[in-house]
Amino acid sequence: MATKDERVRDFLATRRAKITPDMAGIPKGSGARRVPGLRREEVAILSGVSVDYYTRIEKGDLTGVSDEVLDALARALQLTEDESAYLYDLARTARRPSRARRQPRTAAGVPQQVQLLMDSMSATHVIALSKRLDVVASNALGRALFDMAFTSPTRRSSASAPNLASVVFLDPAAAEFYDDLDDAAAVCVRILRAQAGATPHDKQLIQLIGELSTRSTDFRTRWAAHDVGVHRAGSKTLHHHQVGELVLGYEELTLHSSPSIALSTYIAEPASPTAERLHLLAAWAATTATAHGTAF
Repeated sequence: MATKDERVRDFLATRRAKITPDMAGIPKGSGARRVPGLRREEVAILSGVSVDYYTRIEKGDLTGVSDEVLDALARALQLTEDESAYLYDLARTARRPSRARRQPRTAAGVPQQVQLLMDSMSATHVIALSKRLDVVASNALGRALFDMAFTSPTRRSSASAPNLASVVFLDPAAAEFYDDLDDAAAVCVRILRAQAGATPHDKQLIQLIGELSTRSTDFRTRWAAHDVGVHRAGSKTLHHHQVGELVLGYEELTLHSSPSIALSTYIAEPASPTAERLHLLAAWAATTATAHGTAF
């Protein structure tokens, strides 16, 4: 008996609801439409499959679905690159449930050469993130920039890695730190949703999603939307408790030697007010480190 995956059902249904007939080049017709987006039969026609076949797929059964059909569905539903990757991850799980990609257990830190690389970026604020958004390492400037995450009450212990999703959804201080908390929340959910598709058996990820769903109504609502994506570059405005507003460029760096880790780097425009405040932040970090007799 085929296994039906609720994630497939809900993902395809929410994507279908986002595509209007105009977007798909389909005449609206004279009758009233009972659905906000495309009908199942319209997706089937656009994908070149039978209505019965698409209905089976949308009910959660991707067993035996070919890559060609997945590509056709992605085109019909106008999926982004990240959404298409998520659909393929769901299909991979359906095809080989016992061999789905598993996320390696997060180490206490990063390989020595990665830490040396971050430390060598002395003018850049860098944190190392796991696919679950755990801050597994940083350089001194990155630690200073995200000081509120390292001191957040959401950490289970002083030895555990801060988790940015937990900070965003469970720590009231996040509303002061992030200029656009709504965007930060949306980004966290999209990243976690993508990772849940890639590594559905990751126990730590399952535990994190369960905790956030239990403790945050906002997270539950966003999670139910099935939005998927990876935030690789852009800009952020943060409010640091020591130096005030920081307008920063953001770039994610991937590592061939440590594919489960990404380096998040933050930079300011030269001679900008933010650049001046980052100099003050660096001085504060150095003073704090000296006072504690240890690296910040």
